[in-house]
Amino acid sequence: MSSSPAAPCAPPTPVQIREANAHLAALHGRVAELERRLAAAEQTVRGQAESLIRKDQETRGALQRLREDKDREIAVLEGKLLSSEEAAQELRGLLQEKEAVIAQLNHRSHLLTKICRSRPVLDNVLAYMAEGERLSPVPGSQGSSPDCGLFLEANCALGLDSKDFSLCDDDVESGKSLFGTTV
Repeated sequence: MSSSPAAPCAPPTPVQIREANAHLAALHGRVAELERRLAAAEQTVRGQAESLIRKDQETRGALQRLREDKDREIAVLEGKLLSSEEAAQELRGLLQEKEAVIAQLNHRSHLLTKICRSRPVLDNVLAYMAEGERLSPVPGSQGSSPDCGLFLEANCALGLDSKDFSLCDDDVESGKSLFGTTV
């Protein structure tokens, strides 16, 4: 086998050159179109990135303002809580004072009730005293007060003892007759 020298390459034909030129022109147009699209995409990405950065900064600012507002509101609420606790403590003190006054008034009310229950007995005593004052002095008394003799006489005649005038609930029973009256 003999080797033949390589055939020289034939120069491209004008049609091939035109086709290659058209192909290169189309390729160049495609590259230019892709570069335009890439630039537009980069511009869009840059715009979106800037927008995201702005929104991030706005969001951070809003969060910081929210934190500050929250802290201020917490401080105000803590102040209100403290003043409310102080007011509640004052009200508790007033309540204790008023409860003490109520207890004292209840005791006085019980005393007045006892006095009112004893009124018929006191009215009888006062009537006896008035009658004693109207009487003339006892003949033969030796300068002693007529009231003393009358009191001793009334005390003996009525059989009174100190228990009859006690204001204790245990001593005065409902329905008990003293001096002809019921208490």
